[in-house]
Amino acid sequence: MAPIVSIIIPTYNRLSQLQEAVASVRAQSYRAYEIIVVDDGSADGTAHWLKNQDLRFVTLTHTGFPGLVRNRGAEIAHGTYLCFLDSDDVWLPKKLAVQAAYFKMNPEAVICHTREIWLRSGKIISQSTQKHKREGYIFPDALKKCVIGPSTVMIERSVFFKSGAFLENLEIAEDYELWLRVTAAYEVGYIDEPLVEKRAGHAEQLSEKYGHIELFRIWGLLLNISRGSFTAEQLQLACKELEYKCRIYAFGCEKRKKLDEAFFYRELAKQARAFLV
Repeated sequence: MAPIVSIIIPTYNRLSQLQEAVASVRAQSYRAYEIIVVDDGSADGTAHWLKNQDLRFVTLTHTGFPGLVRNRGAEIAHGTYLCFLDSDDVWLPKKLAVQAAYFKMNPEAVICHTREIWLRSGKIISQSTQKHKREGYIFPDALKKCVIGPSTVMIERSVFFKSGAFLENLEIAEDYELWLRVTAAYEVGYIDEPLVEKRAGHAEQLSEKYGHIELFRIWGLLLNISRGSFTAEQLQLACKELEYKCRIYAFGCEKRKKLDEAFFYRELAKQARAFLV
């Protein structure tokens, strides 16, 4: 019998954390799932460990692109729904059951996400200042930042691929880029219950590699604008946000004396401005 939910876990040199992530899946009260681990060329014993586990796995030559790694798992998934669990995060035991119940009660829904607990060095990071919209038509908020945590999502597999899957050549903010396309086309369901522990701030996270991610959001947003992902109304919002992000980034470049880069993003801001009515 085919599983209803396929769980994609991308990993790279995080064996102990991967083991915790997999254990959190196996502790789920909902059982109609399959686990697919995609190893992006780890050199820490992950491949050996995977061979002795009751799960499916794919081993890649190291790429460094999390979107590509997740997509390889999604391509072999059997489930009607996909979930993504970053290997440094863990799920609470009711996560799958609560989301499965949500889809049963809302048959028109194609994607839902949950609240998450943010941890840094074992301490909870307050999210009380996060005021963005989380359900329904959330595209305007999704333009500003990534408003859907990958480890919180359950999405119909057909919708994931119809939306274009993750961009495979964006090192950071590949989730932001995908959610732009998804939220432009679909309403989003939300479960206001913390069902994921997100463990932030450790050095091997790609988001920590450059000290900022806004540049990658600029390129993700620009790509969607250039390939016509949005309606006319959405395009206006997207160009306004692109202009804002480029001006802020250019200002930061000027402070760091990177004048050529500052000039480039000032000009890009002007081009985005030209699209505004």
